[in-house]
Amino acid sequence: MNELPQQLVNGLLLGSMYGLVAIGYTMVYGIVQLINFAHGEIFMIGGFGALTVYLYVLPDGTTMWIALPLMLLGAVIAAVIVAVGAERFAYRPLRGAPRLAPLITAIGLSLALQQAVWAWYPGAKESINFPEIAGGPFEIGSVTVQTGDVFLLVVAPISMAILAYFVMKTRTGRGMQATAQDPDTAKLMGINTDRIIVVAFALGAVFAAVGAVAYGLKYGQVQFRMGFILGLKAFTAAVLGGIGNIYGAMIGGLVLGIAETMATAYIADVPGMSQLGGQSWANVWAFVLLILVLLFRPQGLMGERVADRA
Repeated sequence: MNELPQQLVNGLLLGSMYGLVAIGYTMVYGIVQLINFAHGEIFMIGGFGALTVYLYVLPDGTTMWIALPLMLLGAVIAAVIVAVGAERFAYRPLRGAPRLAPLITAIGLSLALQQAVWAWYPGAKESINFPEIAGGPFEIGSVTVQTGDVFLLVVAPISMAILAYFVMKTRTGRGMQATAQDPDTAKLMGINTDRIIVVAFALGAVFAAVGAVAYGLKYGQVQFRMGFILGLKAFTAAVLGGIGNIYGAMIGGLVLGIAETMATAYIADVPGMSQLGGQSWANVWAFVLLILVLLFRPQGLMGERVADRA
């Protein structure tokens, strides 16, 4: 139990990363009722965009305090270009099609993006080291925070605050709420729903890019498969919080991160469950939690509609 504060912090950090990526799933679903299973690969593209800036744009010897904002910008640009391109050329032509068609397209796009990075990015057939922030770790009482986690501690609450302001206070944010509530009526009221959908894809990509940079700093590497499992967990977080609910996505991410960390750390101590603990079972417990929530509260922890909570 002396490790409990540390495990809680680890869970909050992991959950914040899940929440940042889950926002993209839930925003797109809330507006166009589409599960964008390629969003995990958009997260991955963001990580490689940041790495590209560091390796091929910045001069050697650039300090991380200067490099990090530029890497974040590169991650955002790469992720947004791919997300907006996917919306325009893969999803928009299927907007009136049966729901199975865009779902299959999303899965195909996910695989295509993985293989494109694997085939064409230099060295991507193996994990590539991600630059680290020097210094640390930092001791806060009995809790240790790694240097790479400091970025996540700073950007996660700032990102959520900016998103909350954007959705509630800006004209485009109110248009997103209206489109999520009733797209046909919103169109009759003069709202450009096509533009709103593009903004939703772009915003989701921005948050995924931030999460990708946090991932690289935390784990010290990026690889072309990194978006698959993390994307599934982020989707799980979106469902936990209430698919279509942008605040629920972050809450779901935090719940999932804490539950996964606690199960990994303590489940082996339960009599008769010694074989079910450890990191190898972390993914299993994440989806066990999803099944339990769907059984007892299928609408998620905070409800389903983005417009109802904004």
